[in-house]
Amino acid sequence: MRFSAFLLLLLAAAVGMASGEPVICIDPGHPSEVGRGTQGKKYTEIGVAWKVALLLKKKLEADGYRVVLTKKTEDEMVRNKRRAEIANASHAALLVRLHCDAEGGSGFGTYYPSRQGQVKGFRGPSTTVLRSSRVAASAFHRAAIASLAGMVADRGLKTDLATAIGAKQGALTGSIYSKVPVLLVEMLVLTNPSDEAFLSDHDGFEKLAEALSLGVHAAVPIQKSKP
Repeated sequence: MRFSAFLLLLLAAAVGMASGEPVICIDPGHPSEVGRGTQGKKYTEIGVAWKVALLLKKKLEADGYRVVLTKKTEDEMVRNKRRAEIANASHAALLVRLHCDAEGGSGFGTYYPSRQGQVKGFRGPSTTVLRSSRVAASAFHRAAIASLAGMVADRGLKTDLATAIGAKQGALTGSIYSKVPVLLVEMLVLTNPSDEAFLSDHDGFEKLAEALSLGVHAAVPIQKSKP
């Protein structure tokens, strides 16, 4: 990693550390203004994202992070703009948006904004957020996918432009309104039988949460205090 990129990563981590603990905002995807998301034969995207979010929250808090969720209940409807506003208000070091895909293929992919987009006349995110999101997403994806190696396919690190909404707007809505580093994870392709089978027991959810936790640690390291 180049020195300038490393500095950006440290700055991103510092955003949420006013109390000495980095704040991580976890956004369990859907329901939102774009619908209830996808579903497989057994699981729904809403259910998977919520369960993984709670497991991830528990892991991160045990490691010393402060965690903010964008929803209070599994089925709460929150618009994508509001999800970003919650992360902004918490001064999060990172906003992690959890989703499951429905397109062809298989595996785990990470998305980040690479340019400003526009929605309802509002342009964003800032160039600072674009840079810090890129650095955070790269570190996050490498660590997360290494944890899942041999269990879940790697769909790669991509920009918001690789999504239907991102391509239309220039970035995803949650990215456009975000004032903190942001990334979106498509944890699995839920309509793929082999991906859904990965969740067939509790261990699959735990493995996803562990991979996400390692990704967060790589993107936003906790600064250990000296004894």
